[in-house]
Amino acid sequence: MDLITTILIVIGLVALAVLGLGVQIIFSKRKKFPDTHIGQNSNMKGLGITCATTFDKIEQKKGTKIPYQALHLSDQK
Repeated sequence: MDLITTILIVIGLVALAVLGLGVQIIFSKRKKFPDTHIGQNSNMKGLGITCATTFDKIEQKKGTKIPYQALHLSDQK
């Protein structure tokens, strides 16, 4: 009987925790998860901080194209 009581208490506490974490989403009118992406944060934009994907795209646009025929595996030609 002790094991069943413990399991029910744990299930109740987990349900309470999930409800507590989701209060804003469950009871808000927008019913949408908040956007926590770095690229959408105005404070991060002001500091010039971008996400890794955006940073990679910017750096790829800056780069120069290297012709693959000019690449060699060794110093010998």
